[in-house]
Amino acid sequence: MRTAARLVLIAAVALLAGCETVQSMWGGGPRATANLQPTKGSTVRGTANFEQRGDKVRVVANVSGLRPNSEFGFHVHEAGDCSSGDGMSAKGHFNPFGKPHGHHGSGERHAGDLPSLKANKEGRANIQTDLDVITLAPGPASIIGRGLIVHADPDDYKTQPTGNAGARIACGVIQAS
Repeated sequence: MRTAARLVLIAAVALLAGCETVQSMWGGGPRATANLQPTKGSTVRGTANFEQRGDKVRVVANVSGLRPNSEFGFHVHEAGDCSSGDGMSAKGHFNPFGKPHGHHGSGERHAGDLPSLKANKEGRANIQTDLDVITLAPGPASIIGRGLIVHADPDDYKTQPTGNAGARIACGVIQAS
């Protein structure tokens, strides 16, 4: 009987720990999502989920249809408009504070500068990162209603103002969820 009771207690603790992990992962803060659709001539598609966690935003994205074993620029753009067919209606990188384009980990960068996507041998990329500067709350740094773009080439994190990331191969609109 003691062994059975111990097993039940261990299972209950594990289950509660799992619930706490899920709640802390997606618990409490404002959320948003973007459904990435291919631009003309592309097959790239995916989803990105955003959650406000204090002064940071957790970004979790899954993208498929990419060139295998390659890297791709990934940015929040100014306009939540994917109507042009080539992603250009999303305008330039989201940059409410007038900063130069740069690496997502530096202080001097566009608010919309995200880490690059790295595709595996099947052409899929998954990313999970926490970012400062952007927010899901109302204000100048809010990404709600903005565009999310996957570019055809890697971001060099230097070329102004685009990072030389090439054509836009997928576009989505970030919407509160």
